[in-house]
Amino acid sequence: MALLRIRLTGNDDAARAVMNLLQSLDGIEHVEEIGDLMPHMDDPDSSSAGLSDVDGPDMHQIEIDCPNPSTARKVREAVQELAFKVDALVEFEEDDED
Repeated sequence: MALLRIRLTGNDDAARAVMNLLQSLDGIEHVEEIGDLMPHMDDPDSSSAGLSDVDGPDMHQIEIDCPNPSTARKVREAVQELAFKVDALVEFEEDDED
């Protein structure tokens, strides 16, 4: 079984669309959005705090358990296609748990 991690840069609607797509694919046993573990270096006392040009798109991390490499390939293709449509950026990382 392979563990596929996706880092998605986009808004919450894009992340929700990707999660819905993943849960609808055959062969996918587990889909989970994992929390942001990186501390943010934003200074709340900064003169630029809260300005719209400082805010960037949200980062979402999603883990998927894929039963085989073929399913993992299908997941990557489907997510890339959807990400293009919803104007999001995706990066993939795969860990084999054999």
